[in-house]
Amino acid sequence: MESQVRGGTRWKRFAVVMVPSVAATAAIGVSLAQGALAASFSVSGQNFKVTADKLVGHDFVQYGAVAEGVDAKGNKAAHPVAVSGFKSAEITSMCQSVVTPVPLLGTSVTLVLNAGDKGKEITADNLYLDVESLDADAVFEDINIGIAAGSNKLYKGSDAGKFGFGQESRIATLTKVKQTAWATTAGTFRLPDLNLRLKVGDPKQYECY
Repeated sequence: MESQVRGGTRWKRFAVVMVPSVAATAAIGVSLAQGALAASFSVSGQNFKVTADKLVGHDFVQYGAVAEGVDAKGNKAAHPVAVSGFKSAEITSMCQSVVTPVPLLGTSVTLVLNAGDKGKEITADNLYLDVESLDADAVFEDINIGIAAGSNKLYKGSDAGKFGFGQESRIATLTKVKQTAWATTAGTFRLPDLNLRLKVGDPKQYECY
């Protein structure tokens, strides 16, 4: 770990154990809060993969939570996540993919979405990412690690989790992002040059990573 890199703190090739992000330290994993999911809905039984060349988030907060929903068979399930919230964010060259098995056809269908890869950045307001795992290069400016999660104005968890472990940063910059997530919510999500396709066959050929 390198400290005080260009006015921030840098973790290279780090993984989020609890959550994304979108960015966290391993210490968060030991104090997973039983908070509410950032999104006010039951998550599906399928997670999804996302990559981005770069994400710059302003007024970043992260804390532990549990995403409640169902598994692939429709049974109730709970998924530990790290909720990463941003007041606003700019994203360059994003890919999102989700795989749906189709047993009747003996194959899978992969939905692949691409945007922000032709010179125009994706922008989002009040963006929340409920992440299961994350790899990236990250720089945090003016970071506070170990805050009570509920002390940040972007916190959307439950009362039970507001005193749990959290972190915040004025600006979080992530590059070479690879993440697996259960949900994304935003007040506004602008996707220039959106391209959405369904691909049939081995998902390894089509997933974002």
